[in-house]
Amino acid sequence: MSNHPTYSETTRKHFYQSLGKLFYAVAIADKVIRPAEVQKIKEKIDEVWIDLDDMHDEYETDMAFQMEIVFDWLQENEPDGQECFDEFVTFYEEHPALFTPKVKSMILSTANAIAGSFAGKNKAELIILAKLNILFRE
Repeated sequence: MSNHPTYSETTRKHFYQSLGKLFYAVAIADKVIRPAEVQKIKEKIDEVWIDLDDMHDEYETDMAFQMEIVFDWLQENEPDGQECFDEFVTFYEEHPALFTPKVKSMILSTANAIAGSFAGKNKAELIILAKLNILFRE
């Protein structure tokens, strides 16, 4: 993302927040968020997303943690997973340049890891992963 200096800090913050919504949608696809799924998103943020860019929020926290903040808030408030997925799609369609092939690969890897973190992927999770793959091919 650092190749896109024209994007404001606010847009980049919304980028990470939209990813939090997407990963929540993947985790809640089967109507239950399991501790293994929560642990997997935290691991992926630390292993994969921290190094995407050097953006920090107003508290000097790496912007990637916006994913975890949003995920945790959604988990507390339990909105509909499809609505969260749709909000991600809207952000994706409004800011396609943020979603480079590398970023798309990172998103798919993270989503697959979350879905597979508890007893493999079930039908609901496979459906949302398929929708994500189709979105990225359009």
